[in-house]
Amino acid sequence: MENVHLAVEEDDIYSGYNDYNPTFNTEDLDNDAGFQEAVRTSHGRRPPLTAKFSGTAAGGRPLASSYGARMSSSIGRPVTGAVMDAASRPMSAVRAAGYTSSRARGSAFDPLGQSRGPAPALEEKKEDLPEEKIKLLEKKVNDLITESCMAQSTGNSQLALEKAKEAERKERVLVRQREQSGNAEQINIDLTYAVLLNLANQYENNEMYPEALSSYQLIVKNKMFTNAGRLKVNMANIWVKQKNYAKAIKFYRMALDHISDDYKEMRIKIMQNIGTVFVLLGQYSDAVASFEHIMSKNANIRTGYNLVLCYYAIRDAEGMKNAFHKLLAVPLQVQHEDQYIAANDDIRSNMLMEALKNDKLYQLERDLKARAEKYVMTAAKLIAPVIESSFAAGFDWCVDMVKGSQYVELANDLEINKAITYLRLKDFNQAVAILKTFEKKESRVKSAASTNLSALFFLEKDYEQAERYADLAMIADRYNPGALVNKGNTEFVKHDYVKAAEFFKEALRNDSSCTEALRNLGLTYKKLNRLDDALDCFLKLHAILRDSAEVMYQLADIYELQEDPHQAVEWLMQVISVVPNDPKALAKLGDLHDLEGDKSQALHYYCESFRLFPCNMEVIEWLAAYYVQTQLYEKAIHYFDRAILVQPNEVRWQLMVASCYRRSGNYQKALDTYKEIHRKFPENVECLRFLVRLSQDMDLQDVNNYAEKLKKAEKMKELREQRVKSAREGSSRGRREGSAGSADSGSNGHKSERPGVQVMSLSASYDPYESSSPKELDASYVDPLGPATERPKTGVKVRVDDDDDFADEELGDDLLPEYIDTAAPECAPPTPS
Repeated sequence: MENVHLAVEEDDIYSGYNDYNPTFNTEDLDNDAGFQEAVRTSHGRRPPLTAKFSGTAAGGRPLASSYGARMSSSIGRPVTGAVMDAASRPMSAVRAAGYTSSRARGSAFDPLGQSRGPAPALEEKKEDLPEEKIKLLEKKVNDLITESCMAQSTGNSQLALEKAKEAERKERVLVRQREQSGNAEQINIDLTYAVLLNLANQYENNEMYPEALSSYQLIVKNKMFTNAGRLKVNMANIWVKQKNYAKAIKFYRMALDHISDDYKEMRIKIMQNIGTVFVLLGQYSDAVASFEHIMSKNANIRTGYNLVLCYYAIRDAEGMKNAFHKLLAVPLQVQHEDQYIAANDDIRSNMLMEALKNDKLYQLERDLKARAEKYVMTAAKLIAPVIESSFAAGFDWCVDMVKGSQYVELANDLEINKAITYLRLKDFNQAVAILKTFEKKESRVKSAASTNLSALFFLEKDYEQAERYADLAMIADRYNPGALVNKGNTEFVKHDYVKAAEFFKEALRNDSSCTEALRNLGLTYKKLNRLDDALDCFLKLHAILRDSAEVMYQLADIYELQEDPHQAVEWLMQVISVVPNDPKALAKLGDLHDLEGDKSQALHYYCESFRLFPCNMEVIEWLAAYYVQTQLYEKAIHYFDRAILVQPNEVRWQLMVASCYRRSGNYQKALDTYKEIHRKFPENVECLRFLVRLSQDMDLQDVNNYAEKLKKAEKMKELREQRVKSAREGSSRGRREGSAGSADSGSNGHKSERPGVQVMSLSASYDPYESSSPKELDASYVDPLGPATERPKTGVKVRVDDDDDFADEELGDDLLPEYIDTAAPECAPPTPS
């Protein structure tokens, strides 16, 4: 127990582990004077043993005892590291760092070998050697070819050609240097081929076809280039671009001879080119031979479609049927879409399928399938009217063939196209009968058929049926923009513009490229007097349809309603730049210039409008009034005569002609004209008054006769006015109610007259320049026919085609007389009534 020591609680049981001998501390060796002195001098080294001991005893014999032997081995042998002849002996097996056997004793400590000085400079490469120059030049040629290709990939064809030319020049220098150095056998044939081929391609890209052909010819004629005959395909393509089809076929066939049967794909493509060139030449029989050969060897969709077109060109019905059958038999090589449908509720599996649906391979398959379906549909619509006695039988044959093929989904689309063909032939009953058969089909087909039925009934003004089928189309496919447009049109004709605007906006939300919905929405906003919104719609539509004269006219009309005539004139100038022969746009320009007070420009545009369409009474009246105002009565008579031809039962124009004769001083001609008017219109009071006046002025004997007729005519006129007045007083209340109702309908259906517009017309007296009391013409005349005729109207477009391809039908004034915008004329020249 005496040797047992209890641990004190205050003692640290882990103490001492971090203690170390300060001798091993190397941090302050730089400040240790003793260590530094030992390093600089030999004070710290172990002194070597310099004494030499003899290895033998006296007399030359070794010691016999073991002690002597030990002494002989340990003392007689020099100690390792001893200095001998002022040179240190090698150390033991491993040489110490920083020491060598050749260093003298007392040399400084230099473990890094800094005392030896800097390393010698690297030996410079001699670039003036011929071989090095050749290698550098060859590298430069390769770099130029790469730069040329990169420039072409970025679209800079000119830079690519310059680089190709520079590469060709340097390659010639390279070949010359090889020959001068005696290494002609080391010429890089592949580099020469690459340079010439790139140069020919760049010439072709820059449309320098003769130079390109020369470059290709250099390659083809050189026997050292293997497989150079394939480049004759490129040469043939150039001949096609130059429309030298005979030479193109010759080179295609030469290229075909140079390609073995192992390269089947390339041979098929060359045969396709040969067939296409035959089509360009109009030699359809030769083209059929080429395409038939391809279909027998390696059938594809494009060749099958071209074969159908060639048989159609030569009107071979049986050939068309066989070619269509071959087209349907071409395998699509596209995986079925069912593989992308997840079979269970596994989240990971569903995510994987969604990722596969968006990859590039699936997009490629989808594009291939869409293109094949387009070829089949186009071929069927093309040959259906000509392969049988009637187009209906032809469509039926095509539908039966499609139903038995891998394109069975297209059968319904062909049926709808059959109905559309009936529409083009104006056989609406057959079209409606076919479309009604799709009411029980799948949703997509049902929606397309109902959309077309709605459009048909809308054109026939059967708005109830149009609305019914529009609703059916929306039920089958709520996101069908055509159905929404038709539904909005039915609300439009009911004057419910707010609801119509909602349907048009929904159609735009489902399909932002639906131009019909955007246009109809702009017309609806005009009806609601929301001109800023209407302007925004038509500006967006103009961004989509840049060359649409109708859209530009709508923009001009909106700016006119906003009282901005300068912008209206700018847009109308764009209209006549697109359709320079539109008389309505020219007349509108004349009207706007007249409002601005520019009579000369107004006269120019009105004359142009009259030249293109001489039956517009507004233009005729303005021109006649202008020449009356400027006292050019002979020209005014010309336009009044035109007005008489347009409206022969209107007496005012004939009175104007007579007045112009009388104002110009030709009283006899005026008297004859008044007599002719009296013969046609014997009860016209104005004509009799002028006859009495002229007879008095000319002292004619018929003055009493005309005076009696005038009194009778005036009495008859008074009696008629009294009857009309009494009838008005008796039915004043009913007339007030009817006028109130008409005012309400007019506020909804017609645009109000623009304030401040003065229409140049003739006064109601039919003779503003009486001989007895001449007076000047007033600048603002009153139209004797009342307000000016309303401007022509444009219709709302509706869908009349299937779900994929829609044709826009224009609804004219006769179809939509109430809700068509009265300020939007048709841009095409109207036909005379």
